[in-house]
Amino acid sequence: MIRAGIVGGTGYTGVELLRLLALHRDVEVVAITSRAEAGRRVDDLYPNLRGHFDLVFAEPDVALLAACDVVFFATPHNVAMQLVPELLAAGSRVIDLSADYRIRDAALWSQWYGEPHASPELLPEAVYGLPEVNRDRIRGARLVACPGCYPTAIQLGWIPLLAKGLVDPATLIASAASGASGAGRQAKIDNLLSEVAGSFKAYGVGGHRHLPEIEQGLADVSGSPVAVTFVPHLLPIVRGIHATLFARLRSPAGDLQALYEDYYAAEPFVDVLPRGMFPQTRTVKGANRCQLSIMVPQDRDTVVVMSTIDNLVKGASGQALQNMNIMFGLPEQAGLELVGLLP
Repeated sequence: MIRAGIVGGTGYTGVELLRLLALHRDVEVVAITSRAEAGRRVDDLYPNLRGHFDLVFAEPDVALLAACDVVFFATPHNVAMQLVPELLAAGSRVIDLSADYRIRDAALWSQWYGEPHASPELLPEAVYGLPEVNRDRIRGARLVACPGCYPTAIQLGWIPLLAKGLVDPATLIASAASGASGAGRQAKIDNLLSEVAGSFKAYGVGGHRHLPEIEQGLADVSGSPVAVTFVPHLLPIVRGIHATLFARLRSPAGDLQALYEDYYAAEPFVDVLPRGMFPQTRTVKGANRCQLSIMVPQDRDTVVVMSTIDNLVKGASGQALQNMNIMFGLPEQAGLELVGLLP
């Protein structure tokens, strides 16, 4: 039985981890931390977990967490990088859902997050946890940096084209929209129901923190630098991401539908939809699945890829659990055989 700990259990990704781990037969959650809720029962804050966990939130404590085989960080940035060095030294393995270890260049990380990195010596060791790209490295990793939600949807949409060298890596455009849960559980006026409902808006147009992560991951696949224009939007829904991706074909590319179907044929959590069928956020809600569709409108030189995920599952906690399964030699689908919720 794998002993798991969760740092930051009161946010949306934390409770989503608990929901998924509640039915995982090979994992026992033995520690969950929250400074704000220390001493409170987990099922008091989240009644949906009644009968599944007999846990009380604790203060973050390295000794408590070091007794775990794996520690998940479901925290804002600048938390994991303070504690991870001690946990690794104690023999625990770490899956960080925050942005602390996603970007390999410490100076670039500081540029986007506005502070020095607290443990830059670990950046070369951290394995970027996109299983469809790094599965072999994830198996032996001590530290996995779980990808962000937008980067997951966007990279999975473009990877086959870049891996085959079919598109110009300097002409990539991503227009992506996320539900309000992507902003986290903290109180913000912009995320109130009366502010979000019935509206649709762009944000972070001048530069979003997920951009360097997206460009780094795509450059690894392409083998050369990429340039992405990334515009995120806020949807008036709770969960889901829809990314519409545009790229310029270098030459007539043949049957791109077959390319995508073949490329992802062995991937349990990537679903390439039949030709002419387009993904929707509602069909991946609650599931650890990315659905993709590809078209070349009017048979011109611009290819359009549509990609949908649940930002809290394949875009966060589900992908973290997928990484854990790989790290501990478990079936990759364990605890993740989830069907999307309709309606």
